[in-house]
Amino acid sequence: MNNDLPTKYNFRMPLAIDNIRVGRVYKLVNYGEIRFLEAMERTGRENFKMKDLDTLEFYEIEELLRWGKGKDYDLDEVR
Repeated sequence: MNNDLPTKYNFRMPLAIDNIRVGRVYKLVNYGEIRFLEAMERTGRENFKMKDLDTLEFYEIEELLRWGKGKDYDLDEVR
């Protein structure tokens, strides 16, 4: 018996918030919005000050996830 699942079921999990590292760049997808963010500093156990690389605005990760995580939620390290 072949235990390989079809490719449509091969998926990976988004990066956990506690795995974010200061100085690294991340791609955040949530509710159709795509943002490239640089982690500037850790402000709490699971909160970071993030710089949006497109608008140069600063956000806290809690602000960006305040309304929950959509079906398309993904967080990946870019560099």
